[in-house]
Amino acid sequence: MSRLIITILLRRLAAAVPTLLMLSLIVFLVLRLIPADPLAMMLPPNATPADAAVLRHQLGLDQPLPTQFLIWLAHAVRGDLGNSISFQQPVLSLIGATLPATLELCLTALVMSLAISIPGGVFAYAVTHRRAEFPVSLGVVVMQSIPSFLWALMFIAILGVYLPLLPFSGRLGEGMLMPRITGFLLFDFAIKGQLRELASTLSHLVLPALALAFGFAPLVVRVMRSSLLDQRNESYVAVARLRGVSEQRILWRHMLKNAALPALTMIGVQFGFLFGSALLVEMIFSFPGIGNLMIQAVRSNDLVLIQGIAVVFCVLMLLITAGIDTLCVVLNPRLRKSA
Repeated sequence: MSRLIITILLRRLAAAVPTLLMLSLIVFLVLRLIPADPLAMMLPPNATPADAAVLRHQLGLDQPLPTQFLIWLAHAVRGDLGNSISFQQPVLSLIGATLPATLELCLTALVMSLAISIPGGVFAYAVTHRRAEFPVSLGVVVMQSIPSFLWALMFIAILGVYLPLLPFSGRLGEGMLMPRITGFLLFDFAIKGQLRELASTLSHLVLPALALAFGFAPLVVRVMRSSLLDQRNESYVAVARLRGVSEQRILWRHMLKNAALPALTMIGVQFGFLFGSALLVEMIFSFPGIGNLMIQAVRSNDLVLIQGIAVVFCVLMLLITAGIDTLCVVLNPRLRKSA
């Protein structure tokens, strides 16, 4: 089984390489079409056109676009995404310092959304053709209509200001120092046994993660309900009923496992939107993740940093998609035969 998993994963990753190259080219060209001069942040106010020409030559910006892309690609393959124009630091180090915070936030939000959506999907299926079906369906639609940033503002107003139960700014309590281990504070504080800092990190994660989870969970609820409705007409369900198996056992032991596959595929596809929603949520909560870094890069026309963040985002999405595809093949014997 382990050899099969590795084989499938390697195939998916190999198939993702052309996609990554095409996405990198598109990002590169789109950023070069933006009417913004990255040299404006680097040159002093009294710089002459000759100074600008020298700096443009040093950065390779006077080369044709295909040449510029090939130069950038050659460096990127070696792990060099260039130096940030505004921060004057390597792009990879800036991303490495902020990406763990965003991943920790998104993974926490994903766990919360699954804790909400799996029981919610089962409940929405259970009330089908009952009086509660309409209000439950209406509630799911209303929740899905509210974007994550609006959930964030409501949670701040209610749980942060009106009922000051949870902090809504930053990633850690005042005066606490972040350990320089992995960048994932929950993991770092747990292995160091710093319980007070761990509790502070959790309390700072709750509101932004809830905002993302509430924006993500309704879609999973609807997919779970639809999948369960499809599964109840399958032959294995009819056979189990004839054998006298209870409806609850059929639901939780058999139907739920098969209904989870479409939801799992959808989660892999939609995780990119969850990651994108984190950009606004991080800004609202002053959360020091890659979203805030992207906003600073856009404000300063830092094309090198924007391009690096976009490429890393593409790599993450392709890795997640490959992982989800592999997991679906492993869980579904029918897909395993054709893999």
